[in-house]
Amino acid sequence: MQNRSYHIEMKLILLNKPYNVMCQFSAHASRPTLAELLSIPNIYPAGRLDADSEGLILLTDDGRLQNRISHPDHKQAKTYLVQVEGSVTAEALHTLRNPIDLGDFVTQACEVKHIQEPGWIWKRTPPVRERALIPTSWLCITLHEGKNRQVRRMTASAGLPTLRLIRSAIGGFSLESHPLLPGEWIDVSSQYRWGDL
Repeated sequence: MQNRSYHIEMKLILLNKPYNVMCQFSAHASRPTLAELLSIPNIYPAGRLDADSEGLILLTDDGRLQNRISHPDHKQAKTYLVQVEGSVTAEALHTLRNPIDLGDFVTQACEVKHIQEPGWIWKRTPPVRERALIPTSWLCITLHEGKNRQVRRMTASAGLPTLRLIRSAIGGFSLESHPLLPGEWIDVSSQYRWGDL
């Protein structure tokens, strides 16, 4: 059982990272960074999102918590809402749910559902380029790992190229229960308990 002072002293921030923002505080030559969204000293992202991905980032000043969130040994569930090009088939869902050999690693089995576009999702700036004659679909994918560009590579291997990728939840925290527009953040330090992640 963690002592109470641990929860009071640590910081935990939920941020909705916008599209095209680098998941770092140091300056970047051509893109905006997290430093332009919040200025809380000594916090760092626990895990990352690519510049072309959007959604939930957790930031903390506590090394133990950062490790618990981001290290693959802890197998934190991470949920992604994915807009893909094409129509989702039973075969594609089967491929995505089972281990996929991506060349440099084999994915773990995961949870994948074909969903309607959630009503609470914001419009992306710039908008996704859609082709008039090709339908798009939405998937909800929950992983317990997170290799580089894994979700994009998985959907491509199933014949469904990713158009838009939004991380909606990490462990017990989600953008559905903490509605934040891109660039907005909230301090949940006082709400956090060790079992949440």
